[in-house]
Amino acid sequence: MKALSVIELAKLYGMNRQSIYKRIKKGDLSKNSDGKIDLSEAIRVFGEPSQRTTENVTLQSQAAQKSAEVDMLRQAVDMLQRQLQLAEEREAFQREELKAKNDQIESLQRLLGAPKPQQQAEQVEDPAPEPVESTPIIVPEPKPTVQESKPEPQKRRSLFGRVIRAVLD
Repeated sequence: MKALSVIELAKLYGMNRQSIYKRIKKGDLSKNSDGKIDLSEAIRVFGEPSQRTTENVTLQSQAAQKSAEVDMLRQAVDMLQRQLQLAEEREAFQREELKAKNDQIESLQRLLGAPKPQQQAEQVEDPAPEPVESTPIIVPEPKPTVQESKPEPQKRRSLFGRVIRAVLD
C-alpha cells in the first residue's frame, strides 16, 4: 500500500492540513510509524479521491486519449478510402456507359449518313414535271383563287428524324 504525507493527502483530496490533523486527533485517521497515512485508510475516511494528480495517472490518461484519437483517425481514413474506391468504381462504370452510347451514336450516324439505294432510285424516277411547250393563246386567263401547291424540295432531316426514318423503314 502507498503511504502519503499529510501535505500529499491534503493536495489529493483538496483539503487543508488542519482538517486532516483534526481527524487524526479525533482518531478517525491514523498514522504509521513513519508518520505517513495509508491511502486505504484515507479512502475509508474520506472516500475515493475525486482527482488523482500523480504523474502516472496523467500520462496514462494522455496516452489513452492519443490512442483513442489515433483509432478515430484510422477509422476516418478507412472510411474515406472506401468512399474513394466507390467513387472510382462509379466513374469507371460511367465511362464505360458513355463509351457504349458514343459507339451507338456513331453506328447510327454511319447508317443514316449513307442514302439507301431505294430512296435514290425513287428520287431519280420522279423528277419534277417539265412544262410542256405549247402555242401561246391570247385569251387572258383568270387568276386562280386557290394557289397551286408546288412540290417542296426535300428537307434535310435532323439526326432524330433520320433515326426514326431508319427504324420505320
